[in-house]
Amino acid sequence: MKRLNAAFVLILPAITFFYACNNTQAKRRTNATTTQEEDTTYKINLTAEQRTAILNAPKTRVMQEELTNFFNKKLVPSGFSGAMLVAKKGVVIFEGSHGFENYQAKTKMVDTSTFQLASTSKTFTGVAVLKLVDEKKVNLDDSIQTYLPTVPYKGITVRMLLNHRSGLPNYLYFTEKYWKDRTKLMTNDDVIALMAQYKPQIQSLPNTRFTYCNTNYILLASIIEKASGMKYADFMQQEIFNPLGLTRTYVFVPGQAARSHQTTSHQFNGRPAADDAFDGAMGDKGIYSCVQDMLKWDQALYSGRFLSDEILKEAFTPYSNEKRGTKNYGLGFRLMVFPDSTKIVYHNGWWHGNNTVFYRFIQDSTTLVILGNKYNRNIYHSVKPIREIIGEGLELEAGED
Repeated sequence: MKRLNAAFVLILPAITFFYACNNTQAKRRTNATTTQEEDTTYKINLTAEQRTAILNAPKTRVMQEELTNFFNKKLVPSGFSGAMLVAKKGVVIFEGSHGFENYQAKTKMVDTSTFQLASTSKTFTGVAVLKLVDEKKVNLDDSIQTYLPTVPYKGITVRMLLNHRSGLPNYLYFTEKYWKDRTKLMTNDDVIALMAQYKPQIQSLPNTRFTYCNTNYILLASIIEKASGMKYADFMQQEIFNPLGLTRTYVFVPGQAARSHQTTSHQFNGRPAADDAFDGAMGDKGIYSCVQDMLKWDQALYSGRFLSDEILKEAFTPYSNEKRGTKNYGLGFRLMVFPDSTKIVYHNGWWHGNNTVFYRFIQDSTTLVILGNKYNRNIYHSVKPIREIIGEGLELEAGED
């Protein structure tokens, strides 16, 4: 975007994951108190022996050392403030944090610090819609007027909102002309009312090309409300976050009391990045989470865990094929699809001073999460060298959202 329970992380006693390093908080994690009852069902069901084998494998130990060196010698010196996690088959092989939750208060980052996910929030909004599709409360090929009759653009379906093929104008741009009080939060209903009143020009005809557009996802959040009869934040909490044990993941609206260990967004120089009118709109951004919950989220997106296989296939299908290349978009997820059918599912984010990276290397169930709260483009540039370390060194086409 222009302008990112309990005890899911699997750790075993007496296994050393990380190395003590200057200026970081990379830590060992133990699992001595975890019981079978505490485990969420949405993870790869590895035995203790299999987890131990992953962690003790010579290749894993080499990766741990190289990831630690990269984190300390490359990412941290770039001005990084945030947290990073790498996992294989749901088993954490590296986790580290550095910086401050709040630079003015000098509140140090911890492993449970939560970050504004920015556009990575779209993965949650997209899956929430797909859950309603699974429950027969929404149809992907319904017209958006089925749920939002005042939206003045015809020929657009729910599917086109999800895969950014609606052609709609981006509310981050057209509302600046009409929203006069920049101190007043703009809600989803406000955006829809402005669209109905002023009918800003479309970017393209529906389903003719891919155009990344945040308007799509605030409309999807409003469709969630219409189809479920619940507020977006309540639906996400009750139907997504709670069932998956995402205890440190939530929708946040400015004006609410900050949660424990909720990070403040900062500019590159450490000054606070102020909220603005756009922060009242939800669905395209606005979800906070931590790296551990993002691993749980990754694991929930495998077959048989949360969505039906049929809907998962729809989510990870590339829909925009007008241009040749590996980059594409599914339903709520960016994709890289390679000639050998290898597929990477991912999403980046950028909002105010927050930069986020969420990569799912589904070929071998590897996960990479980097969340930052001080503007730093090196978060995106870190993906390529990390991929090389973890053996996912395919062609990279990274970018911000």
